[in-house]
Amino acid sequence: MIRIQNIYYMLSYAFQILKEGGYTSCASEEFENTADLLSAILTKGITTQIKRGLVREYKEQHDSLSCIRGKISLSESIKQQSITKQQLVCRFDDFSADSYHNRILKTTLESLLKADIPKQRKKGLRNLLIYFKDIGTLQPHEIDWNLHFNRQNQTYQMLLSICHLVLKGLLQTTSDGSVKMMQFLDEQRMSRLYEKFILEYYRKEHPEIHVSASQIPWALDDGMNFMLPTMQSDIMLSSNEKTLIVDAKYYSRTTQVQYDVHTLHSGNLYQIFTYVKNKAEGGGDVSGMLLYAKTDEVILPDTVYQMSGNKISVRTLNLDCGFSEIAKQLDDIVDEHF
Repeated sequence: MIRIQNIYYMLSYAFQILKEGGYTSCASEEFENTADLLSAILTKGITTQIKRGLVREYKEQHDSLSCIRGKISLSESIKQQSITKQQLVCRFDDFSADSYHNRILKTTLESLLKADIPKQRKKGLRNLLIYFKDIGTLQPHEIDWNLHFNRQNQTYQMLLSICHLVLKGLLQTTSDGSVKMMQFLDEQRMSRLYEKFILEYYRKEHPEIHVSASQIPWALDDGMNFMLPTMQSDIMLSSNEKTLIVDAKYYSRTTQVQYDVHTLHSGNLYQIFTYVKNKAEGGGDVSGMLLYAKTDEVILPDTVYQMSGNKISVRTLNLDCGFSEIAKQLDDIVDEHF
């Protein structure tokens, strides 16, 4: 379980811009569900962006005009017989707000209107849509999320990341092909947010240790690494000769059950063990941790193993409490290992 309020704190570490003044009221506001929270964030963010000005880009247009603009398309003018109306078909560039980024924003705003959120929140979304009246929309499942940002549109980066969470994590297609809005992010999106939050929390709050999401080289005898998969850690904490590799796991169930016997997810344990042993070949004191988001299950893992000279621990992080308590749990891990 996770409190809606804590999703805001997780997002604020994943996107540092949320710690700016315009968003701080979200820290104390009560939200009914995740869609409500993301709606509030987008409302504040898009309002700020409108004050700055929606990003515009040049788009090619062609139309029948009485006054020449851009290049004349003679063949189109003859085909459409526009000359008889004393017009010519012209091709010209229009500096328009109807950009791909703005279309994603509008598509997300319209999708959130279908969500189970307070009427006052929906009113705020409708007020914003007034500024998007000349902007088109997209099919949510057809959006290309490989977006590029520059100095002109970098303020959109966080906004479009939130849009991605909404359209990919909250919108669900039902069996009859219709679309509905869920109240909570799906497990896949929460897993990525959970991992990103822990990484950025340690980067921000513990500058005394080196924090990264580093790749781990295979400890090979002959250097032959053909077709070996990349070992990509979620979080790696290092200080002096000590290293802790953390694998962040967000599952609906933290253990696997067979014949009423609870065991750890075998793949997770094999993975963290492999990471630790290969990293340890380079020297130093290396340990590993599987850090699960705590669920409402009765049996939860909380164990430390000594495996071939290295410590492998399995812990749960309680997200259904005040954020100060979450921070203390993460701080205690650093105190324990460093």
